[in-house]
Amino acid sequence: MEKNIFLNQLKELAIIQGTPGQEMKVVEALRSAFEPLSDQVEVDQMGNVYAYIQGQDPGPTTMVSAHSDEIGCIVQNIDDHGFLRIEKTGGVLESLLVGRKVNVNGHFGVIGVKAGHLQTPEERKRQPSIHELYVDVGAKSKDEVLKMGIQIGDPITYISDMDQFTNEDLICGKAIDNRSCCVLLIELFKSLQHRNFKGTIVGVVTVQEEVGLRGAKVATYKINPDYAIVLDTIPCADTPDSVGSIPLGISKGPIIPALAGSSIRGNIMAPQMKKLIIDYAEREDIPYQLAVLPGATTDVSAVHLEREGILAGAITIPRRYSHSPVEVADLNDFEQGFRLLKALVEENGQWGNLDFI
Repeated sequence: MEKNIFLNQLKELAIIQGTPGQEMKVVEALRSAFEPLSDQVEVDQMGNVYAYIQGQDPGPTTMVSAHSDEIGCIVQNIDDHGFLRIEKTGGVLESLLVGRKVNVNGHFGVIGVKAGHLQTPEERKRQPSIHELYVDVGAKSKDEVLKMGIQIGDPITYISDMDQFTNEDLICGKAIDNRSCCVLLIELFKSLQHRNFKGTIVGVVTVQEEVGLRGAKVATYKINPDYAIVLDTIPCADTPDSVGSIPLGISKGPIIPALAGSSIRGNIMAPQMKKLIIDYAEREDIPYQLAVLPGATTDVSAVHLEREGILAGAITIPRRYSHSPVEVADLNDFEQGFRLLKALVEENGQWGNLDFI
């Protein structure tokens, strides 16, 4: 995988607005990307994308997935003066919304901030709730907003370009979670054109992950794979405000989450899948990080519960400043994660006995 090619594709995908349930433009871009690389591409009623590629020999059906949606907000109401009230869709932090430039279904807007000169001492000490925040789209009335084409239910996302640090391997922007792994999936399909693998690989781009792993549930039921590998980015703790909470950081290789999510809605990775992924990482001399993350989850939490149980694992890439307009990641981690994914998928017919006992 060429890092520059990966980054250019990521820039194109990350700038597209695609909040949960509003992923249409992202889905269209991804369908177009997969069509020349696949035997068949489908999009279901939810917006999940399915790309199929058949190997040279019979073998298992392996699903490799990444989610397309980004965290954001939605227009909840439009007041008589043309200001928009908002609600969250996904894990948005109110503290990161105040004073931000935003995209309101293609229209420029800003999330208002009460001038410090006008704030009371009490107001200066607290964070406004989502129900106190509003978006200014430059309109003077509700009727003017409606004439702009903005309606209740329209998506709102950060405006944040993809940038590079002086160390150009470090990138920063919105929607690295999880457009980056959508690009990894495209790159995987490019690498499989020789078809030197067994069975069928189904690349799936799921929707509505940020609001309850909804697309993954539907997609897994449809495919009913023998095995599944979920690709995602995942929070790390290598900054001054979080060092010591979990021993994970960027620039240290992909993360293998042995446990992710709470006791009720999460995943304890099947030990045979965990061992399989680790074995391949060590065989390929790929650095990796093992993690237990009760406060974070991925689509694998939904995938492994479908049908009679799906043998599933996850390869995740560390990111700083999760669910913010300034998510930071290392291109080398994506490169290492891709190497691990490619090695696994190309030998999916040689995984051997993965029975629980």
